[in-house]
Amino acid sequence: MKGALLLIAGVAIGFVVAHEVAKTEKGKQFFDEVDGKAKEFGDAVVQGYKAREAELRTAVANAQDAIDDLAKRAKA
Repeated sequence: MKGALLLIAGVAIGFVVAHEVAKTEKGKQFFDEVDGKAKEFGDAVVQGYKAREAELRTAVANAQDAIDDLAKRAKA
């Protein structure tokens, strides 16, 4: 219980300090840079996910084509 209370207090103090720092010009610039880097990272993750999804869809389509071809040969 004591650990949870300390964690909550630490988070609250961190938010207050961050809010006060963000009021300064350098603080605002810092948080803008952090925000920009976080957005870049998020965009990279999304692009990677979409690229991998496209690869897997292609692989599944190719596998389905191979299965269909084998099924036709087995019937012949």
